[in-house]
Amino acid sequence: MLRRFGNVVTLLALVLVQVPMIALTAVMLLLAFALGMVFLFPPQVMMVRELAELNRRLVRDWTGIDIEPPYLPPPLPPVPQADGMYRSERTLYRTPRVPAWNNRWKWLVSDPATWRDEVWLLFDPLVKVVLLPVLVLFPGPGLRLYGRWSRWLLGATAAGRLAGQVSHLRRTRNLAADSQAAEMRRIERDLHDGTQARLVAIGMTLGAVEQLVETDPGAAKALLAKARDASSETLTELRRVIRGIHPPVLAERGLADAVRALAMDSPLHVTVDVDLPHRPEAPVEAAVYFAVSELLSNAARHGDADTAIVDISTDGADLRVTVTDDGLGGADPARGSGLAGIERRLAAFDGLLALHSPPGGPTIVIMKLPKVLPDHWAGNLPRMPRWKSVTVMLLWATAWCPTFPQGLVAAVFKIFGVEEKTWFLALHLPEPWQWPVILGMVSLGVIMHVMAIRIPAAHDRGCFMAEAQPGKPWCP
Repeated sequence: MLRRFGNVVTLLALVLVQVPMIALTAVMLLLAFALGMVFLFPPQVMMVRELAELNRRLVRDWTGIDIEPPYLPPPLPPVPQADGMYRSERTLYRTPRVPAWNNRWKWLVSDPATWRDEVWLLFDPLVKVVLLPVLVLFPGPGLRLYGRWSRWLLGATAAGRLAGQVSHLRRTRNLAADSQAAEMRRIERDLHDGTQARLVAIGMTLGAVEQLVETDPGAAKALLAKARDASSETLTELRRVIRGIHPPVLAERGLADAVRALAMDSPLHVTVDVDLPHRPEAPVEAAVYFAVSELLSNAARHGDADTAIVDISTDGADLRVTVTDDGLGGADPARGSGLAGIERRLAAFDGLLALHSPPGGPTIVIMKLPKVLPDHWAGNLPRMPRWKSVTVMLLWATAWCPTFPQGLVAAVFKIFGVEEKTWFLALHLPEPWQWPVILGMVSLGVIMHVMAIRIPAAHDRGCFMAEAQPGKPWCP
């Protein structure tokens, strides 16, 4: 109880901070929009957001009410054009400062959560005064009531969540498109500078053979041997390019064997530990494969490493990959070490990359791809309630009766005029009622079968879609 009263006193003491901030906020908004001093608006917004975030944290600690921040994701940094200039609307700038400031200002102004924070700051002291008797007499329920008020104004709305998801998907799509474009340019460069040049050389050699085949057969044979060697080298290089697009071993044998093949081809002594009971989807496998390939290549070329350890495991429905090497360390994504490209690959799956690479080593890279494995593989889904399980068992145990003996078999007896009625319910009824009851029994049995399948499918659709089969129409 004393702790609750302490929470109430702290909550009321914040009014002493909020009242001066209301006055300061009003002045800064007036100067920003009435007198054109727009540079005051971003710091004013961030100041209010800091106070709102403090309120969310206190409410969560005191009442257990988790208030999700409603803010839209910040804009991406400006990207230079081909000529090195930065565009903002119809104006070009030599530096990204002005476009970045404009984007940040528009982000803060257009975010509905900005103005909801302002409304909360204006009315929150009044709400605390109104709730004062409840907070003093019943501190627990009073704090929970205040938490609901805070969640109403400071929590994320459905529209805000949707806007955040759309913004995140747009950024992810742009990153994926950039990565794909860079990969296409690399493949085009490899084909143009390597394979195409070799094929042109082979063609020229064969042309020389045509000219020498009658006048100098020995020279023609030597050129043919040279062309044969060049074709072999071209085929080897073409296979290398194909492996760079999508390695055959990855498509045929899965991620574990593909990473082991990488380890065998690497100049490092690589230890591979894979605990992956099922294969992820092909795009996930490709992203992890190329990420591991890039990390091993960096460790050999830039890190001067001798050994490396690759660990691939699952954490529920998440895929976790750890690559450790004993190199020199000092890896930095900003220095073009390939880590930025790995981050772009992982971003398509909401993946995260954590790097620990102090000078002198070792370098530890942890990649986590959330929710890329079906939940039923993780084994952490809640089981069906007991009443649902009992209902499904009863349906499977009894659905055969109205479908076949009381339905289809009785219909056959009726059609062929068999006089034996035995325990067929419909045949003991008056003639006008026999066919309606037979059809009703068949319909009842079909409905019972459908419900026996539908209940588990509705409980866990992912497991049903992955595991159910026509001969076994349920999820184990």
